[in-house]
Amino acid sequence: MRGNRAAELPDDFWIPIPLDTNNITALSPFLVPQDHLGSAGIFYAMSAFMLFLFVAGTFINTVTIACTAQNKKLRSHLNYILVNLAVANLLVSTVGSFTCFYCFGFRYMILGPLGCKIEGFTATLGGMVSLWSLAVVAFERWLVVCKPIGNFAFKSHHAIACCALTWVFALIAAVPPLVGWSRYIPEGMQCSCGPDWYTTDNKFNNESYVMFLFCFCFAVPFTTIVFCYSQLLIMLKAAAKAQAESASTQKAEREVTRMVVVMVLGFLVCWMPYASFALWVVNNRGQPFDLRLATIPSCLSKASTVYNPCIYILLNKQFRSCIKTMLGMSGGDDDESSTSQSVTEVSKVGPA
Repeated sequence: MRGNRAAELPDDFWIPIPLDTNNITALSPFLVPQDHLGSAGIFYAMSAFMLFLFVAGTFINTVTIACTAQNKKLRSHLNYILVNLAVANLLVSTVGSFTCFYCFGFRYMILGPLGCKIEGFTATLGGMVSLWSLAVVAFERWLVVCKPIGNFAFKSHHAIACCALTWVFALIAAVPPLVGWSRYIPEGMQCSCGPDWYTTDNKFNNESYVMFLFCFCFAVPFTTIVFCYSQLLIMLKAAAKAQAESASTQKAEREVTRMVVVMVLGFLVCWMPYASFALWVVNNRGQPFDLRLATIPSCLSKASTVYNPCIYILLNKQFRSCIKTMLGMSGGDDDESSTSQSVTEVSKVGPA
């Protein structure tokens, strides 16, 4: 790292690796292709991957929303939360993934500082709504199945209130970088944008913002998911043990266990790399790292717009049957939600 690089802090970007120049502005990701960070093939491969996420994510989430609008039987309290998840995913795929596809194609953030802020804010907002929606799904299953507060009925207006809360929490996380607490800058290969994990000891107070995100937007939802699903599994295993002779109950218990494991793993695949990378950078200032690897967390979070619907929606028999009908494909799936139906069956002998 040459000269007075440490004293120079552009307001709109920061390239966190040693560069063969004292004038970092000359290599601004808003002005020139970032070929000094990797070969053109890497940029074009990332562009193709982002195009896939844009097409697949937009299609599957649009179909989910349209299917729910057409079928009244899908408008249950759980499905309202899943639609909220689809709306958040659609926001990320149409703005975040498409912007990355476009910019990776040019090998730099061609949309400029304003486009970077819009993409960073939109991706963060949609990602946070998605993250909190997964926590709400776990919370709803815990309330409905385990009945921790007796015969409380989780109804549609409760689901709508929870969905609204996910957007409030997401705005609390996404707005601060727009008003001076951290900032949105190009990240990784400099063709996508997110909060500033890299710089420290400056007016943006990035360290405190990263810790806030880790505690409020990762640790709290993850703890909620683990607690709710662990309680659900404990109750279901007890119910299955009480009906040890029932093949259908044992099958339902195995199905729900498998779904819970997949849901938790999906959450971790999406958010653990981002949280771990941000904390590592904050606590290892000055340590070199490969920007190609630093791009992976952003890719995995955007990829969740495709694999989360597969976990929560396409594996739901009720949704799958309605989507097949809407698309003119042969139906034939049972008209019940697989996870909800299994949970209901195996919990009939559970605690009141």
